[in-house]
Amino acid sequence: MPDPDIREAALGRVPSDLIITGCSLVSTYTGEIIPDTQIAVCGSRIIYAGPDASHAAGPDTRTLDAKGRHVVPGLADPHTHIDQFVLPDRTAASVLPRGTTALFSDPIDVTGVGGYPGLRWFMEACSRAPVRIFHGVPGGLPVDPALSHLRGLDEAEREAVLRDPSVFGMGEIFSWTKITDGDPQTLRDVAAVREHGGIVNGHTAGMSGRKLAAYAASGISSCHEPIDYDQTIERLRAGLYVMVREGSVRRDLRRIMEEVAGRGVSTHRIMFCSDGLNPTDLQSGHMDRCVREAMRAGIDPADAVAMATRNVFEYYNMDQNLGGLAPGRLADIVILDDLESFRVNMVLVGGREVSGGTHDAVPVPRWLRRTVRLECISPSDFVVAAAGGEARANTIRLRTEIVTEPGEAVLPVRDGAAVPSGGIWKVAAFDRVHGTGNRAVGFLEGFGDGEGALASTASLHESDLVVIGSNDADMAAAASHLIDVQGGMAVARGGRIVASLPLPVAGLMSAENTGAVRERFEAVRGAAQDMGCRFESPHLIPIFLPFLALPHIRILNRGIVNVRRREIVPPIQG
Repeated sequence: MPDPDIREAALGRVPSDLIITGCSLVSTYTGEIIPDTQIAVCGSRIIYAGPDASHAAGPDTRTLDAKGRHVVPGLADPHTHIDQFVLPDRTAASVLPRGTTALFSDPIDVTGVGGYPGLRWFMEACSRAPVRIFHGVPGGLPVDPALSHLRGLDEAEREAVLRDPSVFGMGEIFSWTKITDGDPQTLRDVAAVREHGGIVNGHTAGMSGRKLAAYAASGISSCHEPIDYDQTIERLRAGLYVMVREGSVRRDLRRIMEEVAGRGVSTHRIMFCSDGLNPTDLQSGHMDRCVREAMRAGIDPADAVAMATRNVFEYYNMDQNLGGLAPGRLADIVILDDLESFRVNMVLVGGREVSGGTHDAVPVPRWLRRTVRLECISPSDFVVAAAGGEARANTIRLRTEIVTEPGEAVLPVRDGAAVPSGGIWKVAAFDRVHGTGNRAVGFLEGFGDGEGALASTASLHESDLVVIGSNDADMAAAASHLIDVQGGMAVARGGRIVASLPLPVAGLMSAENTGAVRERFEAVRGAAQDMGCRFESPHLIPIFLPFLALPHIRILNRGIVNVRRREIVPPIQG
């Protein structure tokens, strides 16, 4: 039931605080663009949207003239990872001026590093941000208990988090074989979330046919992994909601939406999502970009807006409060200069004008700034012992920054150690969170040609310190630097650091402003390309190399892993 004062205000018995006049309202409920609309707001909610709100005016009511402008609901990103690069209030400050007023966060990595206390700190930090941030309990962790040391939540911790009003349910279960193989713990976790009335997000990369049917039948209700129209329509036909991704890892929206528009497919179960943005992309477009791209692909403007608003909140069972501009809804309102350019003029959250300025942040506890628990790393830590004059190595072959396959190479042996040559680089993973001293060293094929090393403490979703390099000295220099600054990304050449992005908060985030982080990020990416990396986004390679949810070959601090066989692969063949 609406608040009694809101009902009274709708009848004109209580004056509104704000009336927006003269706007063209984009209705996500009817698909209409309604000219000469007036919107009255009382407190945090809309109490009227129609041709004449004069009955809601009082002596202290403020009037906002929006003549010639379009008005849409606040935009929402239904699946994103904001525990990366910058603190959540910085992310919010970047996306808010572009019309995003709600983020659905999947805080896997900060939980993996900080456990339950880390997740609680992060949720508190998000509560101070100027946008609405909702969270999913990290799903399906660890990916493989036999291989991973990622921290998850125990049953009591999960239950406590699920009772928080900012939690929508469970984030993506990215290891879908846990569902199709009937992993008992994962099935219990899904059942527990659903018993709380929560939504469970999916991750169905590479799935089809009966496996996809089993996944959909398990109670998981969405997927953000389709990369083309065929995968999109198969998931829609299976009853899943689809989040079309337009982010830093993949940009699939334009291609998919052109076919959706051309074939006349209903868009009522389609959303857009970023799946996370790097600092450069964070400042160059968000959900506003998605709406523009959808319209350019041939989607009706009102439908494009609905995919970034109403569809999201219907999916999360929040549509009684958000997703449209109508009586009783929260007054999250975006005023546009015009619909075609989707250029934002003003943003209101809960009826109040907000901006992307600075906001009070939650202090970061000292223990969360001391998560790189490693002693000094030396060149000898990267030695791979081998006998004879040459050795046959098992390699991790890069097909893209993310996709790998098994490879092999014959390498020279000098002083009892296999030496990289012929475009083969070394790769190493160190346990930097738990203090076990575990490390693994192997060989990487396809990175590029050149000299230097790239190191990162941001790695999905194991949080190892991962180092890629052409020589042991540069690898040691890059890794040692990240120990000194307590996390981040660094490039070393000739034994010195040539670019660095410190991320001292859990080894994942910086407390600096987004502009400064962007400059450092671009310097690291450029330096990695300058040292010979053949890929456009070299920083993604150490991030994804430990990710056990993707085939085929990964590296963790426990060793090189053949994901499908679930076995450790030796760096040198016997």
